[in-house]
Amino acid sequence: MSILVVTGTGTDVGKTVVTAAVAALAADRRSTVAVVKPAQTGVGPDEPGDLAEVRRLSTVDDLHEYARYPDPLSPEAAARRSGLPAPTVDDVARRIRSLAEQRDLVLVEGAGGLLVRFGPDGWTIADLTRLLAAPALLVVAAGLGTLNHTALTLEVMAGRGITLSGIVVGSWPRRPDLAARVNVDDLAALGGRPIAGALAEGAAAAPDFLGAARTGLSPAYGGRFDAADFGVQMHASAEDRST
Repeated sequence: MSILVVTGTGTDVGKTVVTAAVAALAADRRSTVAVVKPAQTGVGPDEPGDLAEVRRLSTVDDLHEYARYPDPLSPEAAARRSGLPAPTVDDVARRIRSLAEQRDLVLVEGAGGLLVRFGPDGWTIADLTRLLAAPALLVVAAGLGTLNHTALTLEVMAGRGITLSGIVVGSWPRRPDLAARVNVDDLAALGGRPIAGALAEGAAAAPDFLGAARTGLSPAYGGRFDAADFGVQMHASAEDRST
């Protein structure tokens, strides 16, 4: 059994698509996969949330959402405004461990960034990750500003004893600008290893999502992304545009 937490440097960096990509590749290898969303915000009771997108993209249907709130806020704030109970970190961890006993892989997708509050006691995905003793896959943006957000997140992870599984760019632009191309090397330096993937912009709309997942994630997650080759392409692109 294995648990992998998918977190990000903030909201809208591509966590759901990366989660779906990891799930799709694991399922393609005939692994039993469950995906957990401890709390979903910003959607009504009958509206599709992030797990519906995971199902659509990966075809994995072993999905578990523990709480849902209509306001597009942090889980703690959304629970407070709605008057609904917030999940507790101990209960969430217990349920995830129970799932992991009977699955090859349990993916846990956070909400927003690593330190978004989930309950009135202030627990975060960082606390849950540490309690589960699970590694974290960090999803980051490509362009300007991502280095600061990534460095801050990695500093928190290191300070709390959280193992970094890898860094993945959640949406690699079709036409990367200078900042994005240069950031590839700098993200690798921050993580202390080559980046673990870069999913193409629009991957969620690709007719062959499994193929996009294979191209965008490294062999550690079942894909064929080669960070060294990707870096060479970025440097060549930068040189072409400078001439």
